[in-house]
Amino acid sequence: MTEKPKAVVLLSGGMDSCVSAAMVAQTHRLALLHASYGQRTQARERRAFHEIADFYGVRERLVVQFDAFMQIGGSALTDEKIVVPEKGEALAPHAGIPITYVPFRNAHFLSAAVSWAEVIGATAIAIGAVAEDSSGYPDCRPEYYRAFEAVIREGTRPETQIKIVTPVIDLKKSEIIRRGAELGAPLDRTWSCYQFDDEACGTCDSCRLRLRAFEQAGMRDPIAYRARIAR
Repeated sequence: MTEKPKAVVLLSGGMDSCVSAAMVAQTHRLALLHASYGQRTQARERRAFHEIADFYGVRERLVVQFDAFMQIGGSALTDEKIVVPEKGEALAPHAGIPITYVPFRNAHFLSAAVSWAEVIGATAIAIGAVAEDSSGYPDCRPEYYRAFEAVIREGTRPETQIKIVTPVIDLKKSEIIRRGAELGAPLDRTWSCYQFDDEACGTCDSCRLRLRAFEQAGMRDPIAYRARIAR
């Protein structure tokens, strides 16, 4: 029986990356990479990463730290002087790029994933980016990943063949939840809150997006919230 190829999955500990891992696990052996970058809830996200990795029995896991983002600033996730939005800005049509965008963050994560993939012989890198029903981040668009895949071809060994896989990029959040439920993904182990690490706030844009998606999927979010505001 032919062994499955290996894929590096960027696993933040959030819902989108968890479901992406569940989808990729159908066809690949998983190697899981988690990036901390000074975000407010980095300890809680790292815990979610390890709990999801334990659920899938993945031993091959890597945690990397990007300290420069705290020095760079410019995002409510990494700069404590910037208030995390709680008014549902990300849910509004044509809201623009929110202050929770971390400038060019995914390029750093992908670069670490490519380096590791080349060393361990992975042929794919998966990331749980969502294009339409998300926060409007420019580094979550399909064309961004097509361009980065071209960079990989030019910047790795000639024999290296690594594709970027975006399993949920065309799905709405509610569809991601349904797909995760179908695959038995451990959504109860995921974390999305931008502000707190004991109970999710329920008021930041990430919590609102998540709660609205569960509501649209006809399911109840299994994690604890201080407040549940879906709209």
